[in-house]
Amino acid sequence: MSNDIRLLHGFRVLVCDPDSKQLAAASGIDDLIRHALREAVDWVVLPIARLPDGFLTLRSGIAGATIQKFVNYRLRVAIIGWIDDPLAASKALQNFVLEANCGTDCWFLDTMEEFEARLSAFSTPA
Repeated sequence: MSNDIRLLHGFRVLVCDPDSKQLAAASGIDDLIRHALREAVDWVVLPIARLPDGFLTLRSGIAGATIQKFVNYRLRVAIIGWIDDPLAASKALQNFVLEANCGTDCWFLDTMEEFEARLSAFSTPA
């Protein structure tokens, strides 16, 4: 299976294959962003299984740097999958996810269905 471009509620969305290899912290994210820019997408849906090691450990700085790269390139990112255990273990991660989910650039959601429902609330692409 490969990455898939979908039109959802008027947005071009790059849905990353959950079964592909895990992204490397810097180079893998950069490659993904380049691909998203070439495809002129509005959103990138990134499954938890594809996140670089250490992403959910905020102390590593990987999550902040990754999300900042997406924002710098005016790409929105939805991180999809269950992160209940890391959330339960880290108040800082709970706050990070809560703050991200209040915005429009990065969302942490459990399922693709949740993403599609939330996306439907937007009236027009950015």
